[in-house]
Amino acid sequence: MSEVNAIDAAPKAGRKEWIALGVLLLPVLLVSMDLTVLYFAVPSISIDLQPTNTEQLWMVDIYGFVLAGLLISMGSLGDRIGRRLLLLIGALAFGAGSVAAAYAGSPEMLIAARALQGIGGATLMPSTLALIRNLFQDQTQRRTAVAVWSTGIAAGAALGPVVSGLLLNQFWWGSIFLINVPVMVLLLALGPILLPEFKAAVAGRFDLLSAALSLLAVLPVIYGFKRLALEGFEPVPVACAVVGLLLVPVFVLRQRRVDHPMIDPALFRQRAFGPSLVTNTFATFLLVGYSLFSTQYLQSVLGMSALEAALWTVPGTFAVGAAVPVATILVRKVRPAYIIGAGFALAALAMLMLTRLPVQDGLPWMLVGIIVLAVGLAPVLTLVTELVVGQAPPDQAGSASALLQTGQEFGGALGIAVLGSVGAGVYQNSAALQAPAGVPEAALEAARQTLGGALAAARDLPGPAADTLIAAAREAFTTEVHAASLVGAIVMVVAVAYSMITLRSVQNDTQRAAEAPPAPEPERVPVPDLPLTRH
Repeated sequence: MSEVNAIDAAPKAGRKEWIALGVLLLPVLLVSMDLTVLYFAVPSISIDLQPTNTEQLWMVDIYGFVLAGLLISMGSLGDRIGRRLLLLIGALAFGAGSVAAAYAGSPEMLIAARALQGIGGATLMPSTLALIRNLFQDQTQRRTAVAVWSTGIAAGAALGPVVSGLLLNQFWWGSIFLINVPVMVLLLALGPILLPEFKAAVAGRFDLLSAALSLLAVLPVIYGFKRLALEGFEPVPVACAVVGLLLVPVFVLRQRRVDHPMIDPALFRQRAFGPSLVTNTFATFLLVGYSLFSTQYLQSVLGMSALEAALWTVPGTFAVGAAVPVATILVRKVRPAYIIGAGFALAALAMLMLTRLPVQDGLPWMLVGIIVLAVGLAPVLTLVTELVVGQAPPDQAGSASALLQTGQEFGGALGIAVLGSVGAGVYQNSAALQAPAGVPEAALEAARQTLGGALAAARDLPGPAADTLIAAAREAFTTEVHAASLVGAIVMVVAVAYSMITLRSVQNDTQRAAEAPPAPEPERVPVPDLPLTRH
């Protein structure tokens, strides 16, 4: 059988499916934007609403926590009630939460509105990826669609601070939420027309106990890991992480015992399903965890404004847009394991380069590092996403998508915890902050906690002492970046070995086509001999 015929065995998507993909990009962009959209608005919100430190923390974090905790439940729910229906319900919830956030009159109201946005986001993300699985049956087309989807996520995360900064220059802080509303209205209008409905033929009852266990397992782990990076090994974040991790096997045991599990254990018998999830976690570990250092370096070491720093990260998004299509073309001839391994190796090289980042005039180093990191890891995320979604049966696409995205949240939180803890330890013990000349001990105590603490302490010092303290803190933080970069490089080398070993059996498109069974011949119906009739 020819390669073309083998690849053509699956039905091809037409113009309607590609237009539907464009509709699915609307919620993807907004959900990823809303993870970063508060970066500029917090000072304005703090002036108007006067939140406590704890309330301000929850205003920023509650959206991501709720989204991560509900992904598995919402993915399974979409398989049961219909992915399009869940998508539209999520769009309505996200839009309502956006309006409530824009006009919030108290910190508590804003936190509740952000939580509602998180609920909507948790329905939107797995629904979009599951619908892509159903719309694009052909693997090559599906991989291209997933690449577009992945680029949309990267673009949304990069554009969040930029859009936020531009809006806040012209309007009040509520505008960063109201911009979501017309997009959600457009999705509600176009979705029923352009998106077909898909749901599992036999999915069984929705298991409320499994949903509760997934929430209780995921949410404390992600909360604990993120707090560990900020607070160190304090009892509360450690206890949260431990409790969540202990509940993971309880959730797995529940899935093995129920007739209609939220996550079918049979998925992990697919040869590349589990390894792809782990590979995905490796990628988000570094991509999310390292973002703490790149943004702080640009703002606090190089002295950029938040908007200026956000604009300097945009080239990385364009690099992703160029790299991902190249990977989808290469995989037709090259095994995915080699492309993924090369992507991790490229990320490791970026990290090694950033171990030489200078304290001054380091913008070219950081920009090149960010771009190379993005170019290396974006194809990894795209290929493993297609591997996970493509191996899941269409009836379980929502659950598989949710599991993939939960792994991304877990990897990001783990990256923040590990890299953040390593960096904090190096910063606090840096030789630069031991005894800089002319700086009083009280200011040094604050400076040794964080770079932000050092900059705040310097404002209360006379000129020469302030300059000395700022220079010392920036040197210490740059040393912190070096340490985090080295750890990131080591993790990426481990990821290279893991992906090359566990995914080596996955074939490229040409090999898959050559070994595909021939398409069945159409059944021929015998035609009886009829007597000739003379007219």
